[in-house]
Amino acid sequence: MRAAATAAALSVFAGLADAASVNAALLSREPVRGVSTFLGYYLLRARGDAGDIGGALDLVRTYWGAMLDLGATTFWEDFDLAWAKGALPIDVLPERGAYDVHGDNGNYCYRGFRHSLCHGWASGPVPFLSEYVLGVRIAKPGCKKLIISPALGDLEWAEGTVPTPYGDVFVRHERDGEGVRTCFRAPDGIEISVAEGK
Repeated sequence: MRAAATAAALSVFAGLADAASVNAALLSREPVRGVSTFLGYYLLRARGDAGDIGGALDLVRTYWGAMLDLGATTFWEDFDLAWAKGALPIDVLPERGAYDVHGDNGNYCYRGFRHSLCHGWASGPVPFLSEYVLGVRIAKPGCKKLIISPALGDLEWAEGTVPTPYGDVFVRHERDGEGVRTCFRAPDGIEISVAEGK
């Protein structure tokens, strides 16, 4: 299932498959089985392209959230949800012979403290949250124009900062009685277009 979900998500990314069909047939059925830190972004993106922001946010909460629940302050090179069962937080020194989520796990030759607890390829939620939830997309090369089109899913609000060559763009979205209210601050030199939020 893991390879099938990843292959399907990559086919959506490559424009070879329809996101809604892939999400309905595969990704939403067993949402956590196909996740890896390395390719998790593509699963999030495929669900986002299918309009399943809520499902993608649940995946972030379940998979990457489990690392946070174990005391992570950064995302790990490798992680399997099964490792979390019965694990002590990583900031607690385990007694000799006790289960250690870092020392006792890993894949391939990366077992016994050989995988990093701070790895860039595990950062898939960051671009997903920026591009889909905050909805900040580059519309012209060099970030000369950005389109902001939020999709909050089940969130009441979201805010974040997106770096550009001109400086940071701050965006905040909040649900109100009539939809989503958007506020932003952008440096000079960037044209901003705001679309209706979901």
